[in-house]
Order: sequence, then C-alpha cells, then structure tokens
Amino acid sequence: MKTKYIICFIALWLASADQLAFAQERLSLQDAIGIALKNNYDIKLVNNEVAIAKNNVNLGNAGILPVAVGTFSTGGSRQNTVQTQSTGTERVTDGARSTNMAYGVGLDWTIFDGFRMFANYDRLKALEQQGKVIAKGQILTTISDVVAAYYNLAKQQQLVAAADSAIDISNLRLRIANNKLDIGRGSKLDVLSAKVDYNTDTSTYLQQKNLLATYIVTLNQLLARDVNIKFAVDDQIDVDQNLNYAALTEQTASLNPDLQSAFINKKIADLNLKQVKAGRYPQISLNSGYDFNRSTSPTGFNTKFRANGLTYGVTASINIFNGFLQRQNERNAKIAINSSELTYDKVKQDISAQLASAYQNYSTYLELVKLERGNVDIAKQNLDITLEKYRLGSIAPLELREAQRNTINANNRYLEVQYQSKLAEIALKELSGTLNIQ
Repeated sequence: MKTKYIICFIALWLASADQLAFAQERLSLQDAIGIALKNNYDIKLVNNEVAIAKNNVNLGNAGILPVAVGTFSTGGSRQNTVQTQSTGTERVTDGARSTNMAYGVGLDWTIFDGFRMFANYDRLKALEQQGKVIAKGQILTTISDVVAAYYNLAKQQQLVAAADSAIDISNLRLRIANNKLDIGRGSKLDVLSAKVDYNTDTSTYLQQKNLLATYIVTLNQLLARDVNIKFAVDDQIDVDQNLNYAALTEQTASLNPDLQSAFINKKIADLNLKQVKAGRYPQISLNSGYDFNRSTSPTGFNTKFRANGLTYGVTASINIFNGFLQRQNERNAKIAINSSELTYDKVKQDISAQLASAYQNYSTYLELVKLERGNVDIAKQNLDITLEKYRLGSIAPLELREAQRNTINANNRYLEVQYQSKLAEIALKELSGTLNIQ
C-alpha cells in the first residue's frame, strides 16, 4: 500500500506537469535566445550605434584626404549713373545694366598638422572597437535576462504542478474523511477541516497559475514579440557544476565587456592628448584651383571682362601665442588620462568583487541543491507513510496536513535553490564574457 501511494503521488505530479507543457507551444531556450537577439530593441539600438561608428572610420573624416569645392556665382545690377570727367563733361546713363559670373573648382589639402589627423583616425577606430564591445555587453545582458526569465518560468511551471498535486492529495484526504464519516468511523470536524485545506490548496494553485501567466508576459516582452503568446518551457533546470574560479578570473580579464570598454577609454584619452599636442606644430596645406570670371559694365573703363586660369599655392601657419590655451589643454588632457586609468582600476576591482561574490553564491547553492534534493525525497516518503496511517485512522488529520506542508515546502525550497544556483552560474558567465546559448 505504501508503494501504491508513492506511485500515485508521483504520477499525479508528472501528469500535471505534462498537461501544462503539452497544452501549449513548447519554447526551447535556444529558440528564446534566438528570438531575443533578432527582435530585442536594445540590441537593435546599440547595433545602430555600432554602424554609425563604423561609418565614421574613414580617411576623410580624420582629415587626411584633400577637400575639393566647386563654386558658382552670378549676378547683375541696373543703375542710373552720372559720370563727370576731368574735362567737366558729364555722361549720363539711364538703366545701365552690369552682369558678372564666376565659377571654378578649389582644392585644399592639409599635408601636415602635427600628426593630429593620424591620431584622429586611430581615435575613430578605437571608438568603433568600443562600440562593438558595448554591443557585445548588451547582447550578454539580453541573453542573461532571457535565460533568467526562462528558468524562472521553468521553476514556476514546476510550482504550478506541485500546487496541483497538493490539491490531489487534499482531495484524497477529503474523500477518505467522507468515507470514514459514512461508515461511522470519522467526524464532521475532520471533513470540514479537510474541505478548508482543499480550498486553501486550490487558492494557492490559482495564485501560482496567475504568477506563471505574468512571467510568460515578461519573457514575451524580453523577446520583443506579442505579449499574449502562450507557451511552455522545458522544466529541467540544469546547472553547470564545473565552473572554476581561476579560469573564470582569466576569462574575465580578457573578455569582460565593461573592462574592455574601460581599457579602450584609456587608449582614447591617450589619443586625445596627441591631438592636443599637435597644436604646437605648424600646419602646412597645399591649395589649387581653376577659376573662370566674366563681367560686363557699360559704364566702366572696360565694358567687358573675362578671365580664366589655374591657381596654386602653399599655406603654412603656426600657433605662436593663444593665451596659454595650448598648455591648459595639454594639462586637461593629461588629467583625463589619469581619470581613465583610475576608472579602469575601479572597474577592474568592482568586477573582481562581483566575480568573487557570484562564485561564493554559486558554490553555496550547489551544496544547497544536494541538501534540498535529499529533503524532497525524505518529505515524500514521510508523506506516503503519514497518508497510509491516516487512511488506517492511526493519526490525526493535522499530522497529515503537516506532512503535506513539509513536502510542499521541501519541494519549493529545492526549486528555489536550483533556480538561484542557475542565476549564480549565469552571473559568472556574464561577468567572464562566456555566456552563450548552451
């Protein structure tokens, strides 16, 4: 009989889980992450920023290439004029019309500016690299959020199944109490008590289903799709138990996006100083062009004028004194370098602390998973024995209810520590830059 109730309890639990899972579309973790990477708005926005940074990396934007400008102008006037010559003769012209037209192409090329253009080009490449690092960080964050939400749903599904099984046990208790009352071996009080507990378990089940529906909406929102889509997830919560702290530390130092971004900021600060120092050097430019000019003036010395031809030259300039701004700008750039170094060290220390805390949580929860798994087995055995004793009438209903509560609590604790250990694993992999869809 004992074995019978154990099999009955497990069968009811698994049947509830299967009914929940197969009644809806099943969404795998890989599919969820794939949908998020395709649809997530934050990833799309950061990818646009990366595209802009990539477009900005070109020789023209850095100031290395020459600039050619085409110009065209035309105009005219109509005037009444009075001209008095040296002989005293006056020349009066009414409605004298003058015209002018000019067009041409000018070329200006800075061939030396104290290496500012090259520093600027390197800075643009660094900004592109930083954009890619930020995009990687956003992708890791999105994957982390999706994985956490996915396994939260897995936990909630199991909690719903457990709550449903609790109703089955309470229903069985209610039937036994009614049967005892019918044959004169029970009391009305036991039936009423069993009915109250049955209603309580039903209320818990309905609340748990509501939580599950809410978390489904949350995951749909992360996937940037219709929030009303109904689906089920895989119940199994598998935790990677082979993470090594030393290996994670090495991976974090080379792969963590925040640390990489802080390092690139140091590089950008160094390049900014090079750009500022370029102000101490002369600037040399080549210029050339081709111009065409034509004008008419009936009242001028020449009534018509036309000219065209090539122009060329070299321009050189150097800053001699600008109110000590050059020295001030260099000092500020050096302070910015120091700030970037301090920021890098701070980010490195913060991430190291986060990694150490996450690994401590990870190790602790792995131990708790083993402990709570054993508690679940013990609680189920205890419930089976208690249920059999209740059926035989050798224990009070309160003892059965207490055994039932212990089983529910043990199962809930086990699911929670499983979930928390998975969150700790996700945090470690996100910090080390190794989080993926497996």
